[in-house]
Amino acid sequence: MANTKSALKQWRVSLRKRARTRPVRSETRTLVARAVALIAAGDRGAAEAAVRAASSSLDKAAGKRVLHANNAARHKSRLMKRLSTAFIVVPAAPAATPKAPPTPRRRAASGSATSRAPRRAASQERA
Repeated sequence: MANTKSALKQWRVSLRKRARTRPVRSETRTLVARAVALIAAGDRGAAEAAVRAASSSLDKAAGKRVLHANNAARHKSRLMKRLSTAFIVVPAAPAATPKAPPTPRRRAASGSATSRAPRRAASQERA
């Protein structure tokens, strides 16, 4: 228990803050868990809707400073990654066409004669 007046007040403030943030955090966790479960179940339409709801809830929690913005972004990113890998659509492979061999490239000149002239003159002066 707190010993000083200011510590008692801070304790009361923290209880009020906890009461305010707890339902938001709980709802967000529930929506994220529901989205993960629907992704695992394989129901694409419901999973996409659940991910949208969870994403919105994470944004709201970050806006209210219940979650840190980076924490919300990380959770959203992982949810989207999970959704896209679960319902990945592999396009049909195109017919194999032989590739043309690469054309040989000419090396660019290392410098022009005019750019070498001042250096030659300077080196001759030193000698």
